[in-house]
Amino acid sequence: MSAPTLGNSNKIVIPTATNMVGDYWENLFTAKERGKQVVWYNGSAVNPIFQAAGLEWCHGEAFSARLAAQQLEKPAQLAGEEYGYIGELCSYARTHLGCAVLTKQAKSEDENGIVGLVDQQQLASRLPAPDFFVNAYAGCSTGQQWDEISYRVFGKQVPIFNVSLPFLPSNKPDAGYLRGEEWEQASRYVADQLHKLIAFLETMTGRPFDWDALRQNMSYIKRASELRREAMALCRAAPTPATYWDWIASIAHINFMPAGPELVQYFADVKTEVQYRLDHAIPGVRNERYRLYFDGIMNWNKLGWLSRKFADADVAVVCGRYTHNAFWQEPHLIDTEDPILGMAQHYLLCPTNHGVKTLKHLTNRDCVDYGIDGIVFHASRTCRAFTNPQHLLAKSAQKELGIPSMFFEGDVADASFYKDEILESRLAAMLEGIDVRRSRV
Repeated sequence: MSAPTLGNSNKIVIPTATNMVGDYWENLFTAKERGKQVVWYNGSAVNPIFQAAGLEWCHGEAFSARLAAQQLEKPAQLAGEEYGYIGELCSYARTHLGCAVLTKQAKSEDENGIVGLVDQQQLASRLPAPDFFVNAYAGCSTGQQWDEISYRVFGKQVPIFNVSLPFLPSNKPDAGYLRGEEWEQASRYVADQLHKLIAFLETMTGRPFDWDALRQNMSYIKRASELRREAMALCRAAPTPATYWDWIASIAHINFMPAGPELVQYFADVKTEVQYRLDHAIPGVRNERYRLYFDGIMNWNKLGWLSRKFADADVAVVCGRYTHNAFWQEPHLIDTEDPILGMAQHYLLCPTNHGVKTLKHLTNRDCVDYGIDGIVFHASRTCRAFTNPQHLLAKSAQKELGIPSMFFEGDVADASFYKDEILESRLAAMLEGIDVRRSRV
C-alpha cells in the first residue's frame, strides 16, 4: 500500500468562506446557552423551514460525516455499540445514535452536578439535547427507525414529527424524471405534509410561522443552487477545472448551512474560481488522462486520501450521483413566492428515492455530458439504499455507452470497511482496459 501524494491534485479553496461550516457548528453547540430551541433531524434539507421558525438545527448525517472526516467518530460508535447497535447498522445512524447516548449521558451528569470531564472533551458529546425530532427520510428504511430509536434514547419525552416521502418507482407508462402522474401526486402529497410540519413547529415554538422569512430563505437557496449548477456545467471542459472532490467539499454549504447572502456569495466565489481556472488552463488534476464518474455516498474518513489516490493515477473524477443529482439540484422548480411545492419536489429527488429507470437515465446522461471514460462504484457497506441498484447501473453504462466500471468497498463513516489494495488493483485494471479500448479506435 502506498500513501497518495499531494503533487497532482489541485483542489479549490475559497478563502472568503472557510469558516462557514465551523462557525455553524460552534453556534449550534452554544444554542442552549442562548435560550434557543434545538431540532434534530435527518434526511432531506428541511432546514430552511427551521430557520424561518427561529430554531437551531442539527442534521444527523452531517454531524456523523463531520466526526468521520475529522477521525473523531470512534467515541460515538463505541457508545452506540455498548448500547447495542451492531456494526452492520448504517454508520451515519450508528454514529449519531452514539452521540445521542453521549449527549443524554452528559446532560444527566450536568443536572446531577457530576460532569464527566472525559466525555465533555469529546466532540461527539457536545451536541445540545433536542427539544424535538423531525424525520424526512427518502429512499431508506433506516431513517424512520433512526429517529424512533433516538426518541427512545431520550426516554420517549421528546416529541417527534415524521414527513413521509414516497419512493418513485417510475414504472408507469407516463412516468419519468420530473414528469408523469406519479410525480405530480407525490409532489402534492409531500407539500401537504410540509404544511402540517409548519403547524407542528408553530405548536412547538408557540409562535406564528414566518412565511416571509421562508420565502427569503428560498430565494437565497435558489440563487446559490443556480450558481453551483452553472459552475458544475463548466467542468464539462477537458481537462476539468474542478473535480468531484471540490463538489464534495461544498456539500455542507448547499445541504444545511443557513440561507443568506453569505451562502450566495460562497457559490459565486466558487463559480468565479472555476471560470478563472478554465480561462487560464488550470486543471483540477495536473495530468488528466482519464475522466471518471463516482457513484456512492462519500467515504468521509478517506476524503483527502481518495482525492489524491485518483489524482496520482492521472484520473479526474469529474462528477457523481451524490453531488450532481442531489441538494437543490433543480432550482427552476423553486417558486420563491410560493416555495412549498418546489421544496417538496426536491425532497422527493433524493438520489436513493428513484427506481432504476430514472437512475439509468441520470447516470448515462451525466456520463455523456461530462465525457466520462469509466465509472467508480463505492459500494458503501452499510448504505444499502445507495448500493442496491449499482450493478444494474454498471450493466446499463456498459451496454448503452460502452463505459467500463469498477467496484470498491468502503463506508460513509466507518473506515474499517475500506481496503486500499482492492481499490488500487481494480482501478489499475479498469484504466488498462480504457487504454486498450482507446488503442483500437
